[in-house]
Amino acid sequence: MSTAGDPRTAGDPRTAGDARTAGDTSPSHGTGAASAEPVLRIEDLAVHYGPRRRRRRALHGVSLSVTPGETVGVIGETGSGKSTLARAALGLVRASAGSIAVDGEDVTSHGPRQWRALRRRGVIQYVFQDPLRSLDPDLTVGTSLAEPLLIQGRDRDEADRRVRAFLARVRLDPDLLDRLPGELSGGQRQRVAVARALVTEPRLVILDEPVSALDSANRVQILDILKELRADGVALVFISHDLGSVAGVADRIAVLYQGELVETGAARDVISAPRHPYTRLLVRSAPTLHSAPADRAERAALRALLHI
Repeated sequence: MSTAGDPRTAGDPRTAGDARTAGDTSPSHGTGAASAEPVLRIEDLAVHYGPRRRRRRALHGVSLSVTPGETVGVIGETGSGKSTLARAALGLVRASAGSIAVDGEDVTSHGPRQWRALRRRGVIQYVFQDPLRSLDPDLTVGTSLAEPLLIQGRDRDEADRRVRAFLARVRLDPDLLDRLPGELSGGQRQRVAVARALVTEPRLVILDEPVSALDSANRVQILDILKELRADGVALVFISHDLGSVAGVADRIAVLYQGELVETGAARDVISAPRHPYTRLLVRSAPTLHSAPADRAERAALRALLHI
């Protein structure tokens, strides 16, 4: 067994690693976007929930950047802070400390009016895990897709043209435009949600568990669409607990553990030579990855090191 997989080689599980650990946020390879200005830059972010006496730390000291045409996978278990990170980037929760910049604009202290203006421009979009909750059940697919364009002030004819173009882009038939979300399959609904996020041509899309509820065929389709978006220069943040789903599409992977970013690096490096014990546990527990699976004793040793 290599030392990368041996829990005895690690020290403090929060600091184990090298140059690929939490402080390294720069792109390492891929699309030629390494020299571009980040579309999303998060520096030393902290988020707390609850009143002062019962404050609970959700994120602490998280730094991350995403450049045009780059896909960053954010991995972690339930409660690790993944969704809080996304919500902070979207202005849905306030930062307790640190800074957030979207498309070069410091949004850390933005109020509701400033965030509405930014969202209306369509610079940043969000794809929810459950499209049934994000799509209005009383609006047809066509109306739902056209809505953000009409809010931007586009005329109806232009909105209709763009709706049809982006529906085709996510490989859906225009016959679905008159259907309600409840009349679609799970895979169709998720692709409608992706199309709705793309129709304003955002520079950054954050996807929260976009394939976790899909069967394998629909999962492959969504992942192929994400690869095409990356090639078109859209910056993507792919949030998931499933390392196997992220591995095939991400340029870089960032690992969140108990609200801290414990490891980040090129996807191939994080998967082939994980440094942090939690990352090693994720890799060894992912049945779809080609790395050697861990036996029961190794997984138990890693969990003991992490006190879980």
